[in-house]
Amino acid sequence: MEEFTRLLDAGCEELGIVLTEKQKEQFFKYFQLLTEWNQVMNLTAITEMKEVVTKHFVDSLALKKVIGDLENAEISVADVGTGAGFPGIPLKIAFPGLKVTLLDSLNKRLKFLNEVIEQLGLEQIQAVHGRAEDFGRDRVSRETFDICVSRAVANLSTLSEYCVPLVK
Repeated sequence: MEEFTRLLDAGCEELGIVLTEKQKEQFFKYFQLLTEWNQVMNLTAITEMKEVVTKHFVDSLALKKVIGDLENAEISVADVGTGAGFPGIPLKIAFPGLKVTLLDSLNKRLKFLNEVIEQLGLEQIQAVHGRAEDFGRDRVSRETFDICVSRAVANLSTLSEYCVPLVK
């Protein structure tokens, strides 16, 4: 875990993020669950520790560059096409005050996401089964989120069509 923590700290330092020991442990447990579950279900092609830390965890936290005060903000976040939980779960770990909704169209991924949420003891985060197109038309979800994030879902114009209806 020492090498993992060193890599995570270095990446977070570049973003101006300081993690607690508990948060570092949560990231490490997330890494363990990701690699364990990835053996039986295709969650990510990236499984080497250094790559997971830099290309999944730290990259997911780059929202900090755009919205500076995520540590103290009470912001609702929709993560469209979350897949293995990126960027939503790393954001929730680093910024516990965020209220996060992880949206994915595959039920098998939701089983993994719910396991991660439970194992890490995360609160105010939910995994929801559905397609972004439908979620944006749903009166309960439409125009309810402060921010919509996503990684590797679609080109920007299509992604905008998915995300814009969700944001206030």
